[in-house]
Amino acid sequence: VVQASIPTFAKPGVASPDFEASAYHHVPTVTYASAVHVAQVEVDTATGRVTLLRYVVAHDCGRVINPIIVEGQVHGGVAQGVGGALFEEMVYDDTGQLLTGSLMDYAVPKADDLPLIETVHLEFPSPRNPLGVKGLGEGGAISPPAAIANAIEDALAPFGVRITETPVTAARIVALLQRRS
Repeated sequence: VVQASIPTFAKPGVASPDFEASAYHHVPTVTYASAVHVAQVEVDTATGRVTLLRYVVAHDCGRVINPIIVEGQVHGGVAQGVGGALFEEMVYDDTGQLLTGSLMDYAVPKADDLPLIETVHLEFPSPRNPLGVKGLGEGGAISPPAAIANAIEDALAPFGVRITETPVTAARIVALLQRRS
């Protein structure tokens, strides 16, 4: 039984442990959307509070069929991304008990935490499908944490602060500023 449970590559003389395999999968109809997100923030260095002053998204989802749906997807995704950038964090105690298990402790962005989200639609239809469309929903949520963290780091550049994790909470900013002084 012990011999049978030894992986084949570990058995002497059977196979070398440097065996390598590669495989590639290419789907010719897959499309890729692209987007650029820019955030402008104000940081209160006494409290660590971040105010999102302006947020601009330029994106290409191919042919825009319904502009209202596209705006809603972008705005909803950005709101979700702002949560990941500034608020949402799962905190556990030393025993592994979740401490942020309800909306009383798990912060999410509210409407007044968001500025007017400006969107620029670029339409470069995809040649890979008859409608010329590309993905849209993912782009709104993926980019905000990086855009906002970079804007905060830029605002705090005179203090030599580096932002290396999200969410960038007020408490984290105050701690980073205290370490630098």
